[in-house]
Amino acid sequence: MIIGIPKEIKNQEYRVGLTPSQVKNLVGSGHQVLVEKTAGNGVGFDDDSYQTAGAVIIEAPDEIFKEAQMIVKVKEPQNSELVMLQPEQILFTYLHLAPDIEQTNNLLATGVTAIAYETVSLGNGCLPLLAPMSEVAGRMSIQAAAHHLEKRQHGKGVLMAGIPGVDSAQVLILGAGIVGKNALQMAIGMGAQVTIVDKNMDRLRDLDLIYGNRIQTAYADQAAIERLFPQVDVVIGGVLIPGGTAPQLLKREHLGVMQDGAVIVDVAIDQGGCFETSHATTHDEPTFIVDGIVHYCVANMPGAVPRTSTLGLTNATFPYISSLANFGLRQVVQGNDALRRGVTSHQGYLTCNAVAKSQHRQCMAIGDLIH
Repeated sequence: MIIGIPKEIKNQEYRVGLTPSQVKNLVGSGHQVLVEKTAGNGVGFDDDSYQTAGAVIIEAPDEIFKEAQMIVKVKEPQNSELVMLQPEQILFTYLHLAPDIEQTNNLLATGVTAIAYETVSLGNGCLPLLAPMSEVAGRMSIQAAAHHLEKRQHGKGVLMAGIPGVDSAQVLILGAGIVGKNALQMAIGMGAQVTIVDKNMDRLRDLDLIYGNRIQTAYADQAAIERLFPQVDVVIGGVLIPGGTAPQLLKREHLGVMQDGAVIVDVAIDQGGCFETSHATTHDEPTFIVDGIVHYCVANMPGAVPRTSTLGLTNATFPYISSLANFGLRQVVQGNDALRRGVTSHQGYLTCNAVAKSQHRQCMAIGDLIH
């Protein structure tokens, strides 16, 4: 198979779809890998390292999109990339289609077979290709919150850890999944006072066993969440409906009970956001203020630490990339349940139930389209 690795072009996105060692593995298995010039520079992988691994370095992305049978990316294709996709290709990347009808329409129009990292799922509900970036984003959310609590960032002027005789920051984490657990770990490490809420009592019990009286836990009903808003300096939104649009847990009227300069970090922004007042921002302009509350809503948070993120992501994605290359789409879809669940579009048909439900569209089963 011919596998193409274009350079990411989204704002402040430096991650890359494969490392040189993974390229070497694929080439050793008889595949050809095309890597766009300087695609790995942002994470410390120069063109020479890819060439040494056996890749062919390509000057411009159009040749990669023209020749490759499978395109491996990190972020959703931008407009200039969408027009280069072909119906016979496999696109393997993060897509986050649920809140983005325009992107869904454009992707379906290409006819490409798109497999979304975030909807590849195991039988137990685990999302193995989303997990590493959720770990990064969860940990980064506390770093971002601590920075934007500073007065010069329009925050309250509160030090996350406090000092002797002065309270540390109060942090509320919505969701005890991978994002929430990693945010919790960082917040405790920085000395914050932390409350974490979730509807899954088993998750809360597990966290209580680990952290004991260093944290507070609460069942995530609306009344409990609203009771906590006036007390907190930071809110981390880490809720997830796999493949679907995130539920909105904080409405605009709730901002009025929060203290000016409080910070909310919406890690769920890729899936539409879990705060009513959220909209996607970039690393260039990461925040905006609504009713005195600082909103941090960067849609590709892990892109700020591209080395860590690339290594974490590709450790998870490579076995699936290798399977697709070695066995082809038809055989993998028939024999690999996790990858089959990740197929989001095929030949112009939407094949992901969660996206279809979010957008009120018809969904086709990929098994009915590939025999």
